[in-house]
Amino acid sequence: MLLAEHEGAAATPVRPAPLPAPKAPSAFGLFAVAVALIGSGLLGWLAWAYYVYTPWTRDGVVRAYTAQIAPEVPGRVTDVLVSDNQIVHKGDVLFRIDDRDFRIAVERAQAALDRAQAQMTNARAEAMRREKLSDLAVTAEERETYESNAQAAQATYQGAIVDLANAKLNLDRTEVRSPVNGYVTNLLLQAGTYAVVGQPAMTLINADSYWVTGYFEETQLTQIRVGTSANIVLMGYGGTTIHGRVESLGYGITDPNAAPGVAGLPAVNPVFTWVRLAQRIPIRIEVKQWPHDLHIAAGMTATVRVLDEDAETGSSSKP
Repeated sequence: MLLAEHEGAAATPVRPAPLPAPKAPSAFGLFAVAVALIGSGLLGWLAWAYYVYTPWTRDGVVRAYTAQIAPEVPGRVTDVLVSDNQIVHKGDVLFRIDDRDFRIAVERAQAALDRAQAQMTNARAEAMRREKLSDLAVTAEERETYESNAQAAQATYQGAIVDLANAKLNLDRTEVRSPVNGYVTNLLLQAGTYAVVGQPAMTLINADSYWVTGYFEETQLTQIRVGTSANIVLMGYGGTTIHGRVESLGYGITDPNAAPGVAGLPAVNPVFTWVRLAQRIPIRIEVKQWPHDLHIAAGMTATVRVLDEDAETGSSSKP
């Protein structure tokens, strides 16, 4: 009897205690969640607006003008007086061309000048003597003839002066000098090379012409004006900020769809994307003073940020 009662009791399932009813969220909790969501959305929108509309770019390049040095007279190079990456100043001799033929040309032009001067002096004297004679000794036609000879001799003398000046100029051109202050780059010229007129023999980087070109998206152009201050950070010198000024904005870039295709028709590429990418416009940044402790080279990568306000004075930098 006891065993049967015990087995019946064991077969009865035990029901768990009911869970407490969930509490209704408080007004403070709902407010905190709403503030968090709104703050996250606002921060996301500010980050997006800063990235899209703030005028800054990592696509900046240091640029400089180059001078292609080409001889103005032909000849064999006898001396190269500079080395690769050397600093040169305006007027320094870069290389020399064999000048023997040009010295001979100067001597020949000098001799021609002396001969023309003697002929001019004699012709003028003959014309003056005929001018002093009476009409019985010389006719008017003879006077005109001798006067014409004197004028022709004078013209020949003037031409000889020009020829001598040209010969001396060509002799001076056998010493090729630097037209700018700069640096010799990619030097391949050596003694013994035959220099051809107009063919570049050496390249110089103009040390006084460095600037930075920043390629900004077209959506940022409304924030950029000529005269606005700009900060430049070179990739190789991340701890140094270089101060510049917007000098000019580009007025055109290449349109790949404008290239003519078959039969001269425009070759328009199909576009399947939903997002339209902003084009990049070159902005020229002038740097008046480069840091002396930095090695600045054309082609360096830079990050450029255009400022709305001058960070140093707190005044607007816009014109």
